[in-house]
Amino acid sequence: MKYVLLIFMLFFSACSLKDYEITQTKIIIIKSPKIKFSDLGYLRNSSEKIELELFIAGKTVEKITINHLICTSEGCMSKSGFNEDYLSKSYPDELLQNILLSRPIYEGINLQKTADGFEQHVQNQHVDILYKVESHVTFFKDRKNNIIFKIKDTQIRKDIEQ
Repeated sequence: MKYVLLIFMLFFSACSLKDYEITQTKIIIIKSPKIKFSDLGYLRNSSEKIELELFIAGKTVEKITINHLICTSEGCMSKSGFNEDYLSKSYPDELLQNILLSRPIYEGINLQKTADGFEQHVQNQHVDILYKVESHVTFFKDRKNNIIFKIKDTQIRKDIEQ
């Protein structure tokens, strides 16, 4: 009987395990033609995938999962298809993933290091982007396409020198 109970517990606990290495609670603001959101979210990632889970009043309203495809509540699509439907078709495929992970965009063009991170200004006939990454905030604004992402830590911790 003990073995049946043990097998039962192992089977159901294994199904509930997630393979994300990092889970962070963030304040997330997204403004695009198809998404308007401002509230808390969970940003989870591993070396193979990223998940952004958006909440309003404690209830999940959207989950975006990125690996080789981008999946939303409306289904899965290619990264370029997601950009065309939700953001701008002129964006590179890896843009959303790089913003969520606070990595340089557009292969690092016009990257300027700052005291607390970096900034990029990307301008061409299709975009006018200001992108800033600091230790506790990631900010992306494309003036031509009216798209904003702001991802902020919920708790800012300061090191106390002794």
